[in-house]
Amino acid sequence: MKKTYEMDMIHGPLVRNILQYAFPLMLSGILQLMFNAADVIIVGRFAGSGALAAVGSTGALCNLLINLFVGVSIGTNVLVARYYGARDLDGIQETINTSIITAAVGGVALIFIGFFASRPLLSIMGTPTDVIDQSVLYMRIYFAGMPFFMLYNFGAAILRSVGDTRRPLYFLMVAGVINVVLNVIMVVFFHMGVAGVALATVVSQIISCLLVIRCLTLNEGAIHLNIYNLTFNKERMTEMLRIGLPAGFQGMVFSLSNVIIQSSVNSFGSLVMAGNTAAANIEGFVYTAMNAFYQTNLSFTSQNYGAKNKERMGKILMCCLGIVTLVGAVIGNLVYIFGEFFIGFYTTDPQVVQYGMNRLAVISTTYFICGLMDVMVGSIRGMGYAIMPMIVSLLGACAFRIVWIFTVFQMYHTQFSLYISYPISWGITFAVHLVCYLVVRKKVFSKLDAQTQAA
Repeated sequence: MKKTYEMDMIHGPLVRNILQYAFPLMLSGILQLMFNAADVIIVGRFAGSGALAAVGSTGALCNLLINLFVGVSIGTNVLVARYYGARDLDGIQETINTSIITAAVGGVALIFIGFFASRPLLSIMGTPTDVIDQSVLYMRIYFAGMPFFMLYNFGAAILRSVGDTRRPLYFLMVAGVINVVLNVIMVVFFHMGVAGVALATVVSQIISCLLVIRCLTLNEGAIHLNIYNLTFNKERMTEMLRIGLPAGFQGMVFSLSNVIIQSSVNSFGSLVMAGNTAAANIEGFVYTAMNAFYQTNLSFTSQNYGAKNKERMGKILMCCLGIVTLVGAVIGNLVYIFGEFFIGFYTTDPQVVQYGMNRLAVISTTYFICGLMDVMVGSIRGMGYAIMPMIVSLLGACAFRIVWIFTVFQMYHTQFSLYISYPISWGITFAVHLVCYLVVRKKVFSKLDAQTQAA
């Protein structure tokens, strides 16, 4: 009997299936973070604090530029899962073809955006003159790999939508090992600095892309990809954009608020920048562990929405909220307790270590609130509502942080006053999302009841 990687999200024990789906997804996200962690650890150890600050200062800006396109892949995930739950094979194929074309075109566009916009935007951010040239070099090389990055993300979204989270994990394991090896070769042996870590990242993206595309083309089931017969479907594209663009736009504005915060961090100098970079990379592992349950909730809710299984949709949310709270609180506080040890992988400068700990003390210990916020969004988006969570997130998190920076932070110019804006904004946004979910659930359940009666 041929091994299947797909999962029945509509039937069976819920907690076990959620964990079985989320765990490989969590590990996949951690591996992706290890790409960047390997970059900053090796560049910090062997190319100095200036190179470490250069690589770290580009993170928020890179996310700002790519998040709109990555958001559209959420539309792919939701649509394929919904059609899969409804057993609509034509809808699945039309969505897959349109997604692959969108990923390729978007990736090429990002090459030019990254090349020409990197220096002006880094200058606007106030990147120090002793860092900016290296930052620009890193970004330009990094964005050369965007077509492969985009194709991998859309391909992985297709696999996740039918419950396959294991093979994307395997692909990233291969690419991750190659990335680390190339980092060591290019930085330690060839002394290529930020250019070396950027090239290593691009090569790893190419490998993971080729593996996921090969997986889809060899698939004999509903998600088979025929790269020689790609067709663009305007209706599916409209549906993808309706769901994905608000998520992408939200990601962009979140990144914009992080760019503004990065600019505020830059005002403290390169040592604080380096400490902030190390701590932010470590926190990324906590966020990724929690974000796996947002993506799990999104896929499970979408499939059950397609199958009109409204009772299970409520249970999915409750399970994901409970698990994400436990995961976020435990891992976030462990990261803070062992923070000096972890930051020590990035730098040996005691000042940089202390500045990193200042961030972990505020953000890592409260990160579970962010997990709760994201899981709520997963349910709302999974039921087809994309504009509402975008507006709430933009006002509750992004706008709040920007106002905070230009008011409270100006009066109390400390790291603590800057970082405390994160947990406060998460708490406010979660509370509003909860109210929105109750409103959306009532509308969706009434709609499903009407469809069932009509049938």
